[in-house]
Amino acid sequence: MLNTKISNQLKEKYDAIDQDVNVHLEGLLHSKPINYWDYIQTDALLNLQVQRTVFPDELVFIMYHQVNELLFKMVLSEMEQIANHDNIDTETFTIKIMRISRYFDVLTSSFSIMKDGMDVEQYNKFRTTLTPASGFQSAQYRKIEFASTELINLIDKRFRDTIDRESSYENAFEHLYWQAAGKDYSTGKKTRTLSDFEARYKDEFIRFTKFYQHNNLWTKFKGLPEASQANEDLINAMKHYDYTVNIKWVMAHYKTANHYLNINGKTAEATGGSEWVKYMHPKYQKRIFFPDLWTEKEKEEWGTDL
Repeated sequence: MLNTKISNQLKEKYDAIDQDVNVHLEGLLHSKPINYWDYIQTDALLNLQVQRTVFPDELVFIMYHQVNELLFKMVLSEMEQIANHDNIDTETFTIKIMRISRYFDVLTSSFSIMKDGMDVEQYNKFRTTLTPASGFQSAQYRKIEFASTELINLIDKRFRDTIDRESSYENAFEHLYWQAAGKDYSTGKKTRTLSDFEARYKDEFIRFTKFYQHNNLWTKFKGLPEASQANEDLINAMKHYDYTVNIKWVMAHYKTANHYLNINGKTAEATGGSEWVKYMHPKYQKRIFFPDLWTEKEKEEWGTDL
């Protein structure tokens, strides 16, 4: 027997969107029960791994990065909820930040899969087929950075103090820290890796950044009441996220790259051609999402003890 309360709620739901509830109920007669493999789309998911070589460990490399991208999507979902929340309270903000941090905790610890899960010889053979692709071309990771902090904190450290803070988004984009991975600043020449990345995503990034410049985590935090900004749990959550992303996650990546690319004391070039050592290590760029939450000494020593 159909529950009257549920029946009335269904009618209210469909009346609100100008739909006939009876039509939708009739549709249930023809629908089939859901199962795990259809809901998760496992067949599609497990057919997304397309190797370029015959080396079996290339499959590890592909799947690991695909898992990363799924976790990035989870991070961005939480960030979007914060950005679109007009009156977020302290508890909700803290919960969201810790969710995001846990995703990056997983990302950081999972690098052992890459570091210890592939044969070095196999990797250094199949990696040559990936040129000029590079991990810095992860558009979702760049969006995570844009959604975390104000653009000034993502500017290359060499230009951070002198760039006009009121300059255009296009100018700021040209001075983002990761441009150093594919750009000769003395000539302005860009690598194929960076040029391809910009051709695909630059316009999208600028649109994204225009919204998040005023709705990023740092700006939203500074817009909270003073009591919320002084909340110890929230401050600790913000600092945990900042340190995890900009030091622990980066260094896990750095050490994994070093394991495969530093052979017999000689550092190999990344597939995208970047000077990856200085690009990745936090002590060079000192990327800090929430600078005012750290002491001057902590900022000065950022990444130097690793």
